[in-house]
Amino acid sequence: MRSGILYMVATPIGNLQDITVRALDVLQSVNRVICEERRVGSAILHQLKVEGKTLVELNEHNEEQQAQELALALLNGENMALISDCGTPAFADPGSLLVQLAYDYGIRVVPVPGASSLMALLSVSPLPLKKFYFAGFLPRKEEERKKSLEQLRRLKTPLVLMDTPYRLERTLQDIQNAFGKGRMITIGLNLTLPTEKVMHQAVGEVLKKLKGQKAEFIVIVH
Repeated sequence: MRSGILYMVATPIGNLQDITVRALDVLQSVNRVICEERRVGSAILHQLKVEGKTLVELNEHNEEQQAQELALALLNGENMALISDCGTPAFADPGSLLVQLAYDYGIRVVPVPGASSLMALLSVSPLPLKKFYFAGFLPRKEEERKKSLEQLRRLKTPLVLMDTPYRLERTLQDIQNAFGKGRMITIGLNLTLPTEKVMHQAVGEVLKKLKGQKAEFIVIVH
């Protein structure tokens, strides 16, 4: 029996029109769709008019066991698509363990590229970025965040940071504390949505304007 295929399917980061024709074809064709949370995954598929699919949760709470079970199902011929809550899967999200197991078992892994908040913000950065360091999500605990930023500051290269919407102000404050209020940043807020905003200013000025606000965001520290 031939093994199945694991498709890594990028979904929109906000604007549903950013879904690709190929992604829709793949989602319609697979046996199961793997997502972080069934509620969110179901909503995404419903919005994309992909109905009747069996959803499987793969997240930080069950990844080790679930990845093994899914890899065996792929080995037995099932085709599956892995999606994240938004954007490109397994990038600062669960999924890399399943990809690793797929390669270990000789299962084909196919990228289905599409929306990415990282690439979207890099494309509108007014400063050239020949290289950068993707730091992703900072630790939640205060002392760990502070220590992480101190280490990142030594890299002397542009940094890319992300966090949850309710930690927008905290992240900007942390950047200001670590790099100084005059440090230039490029920040993308609610990218691809009608409320989209891109700002390129000193972090102190951005912090004043966004104080108390919440939004999906990604930031480059120049």
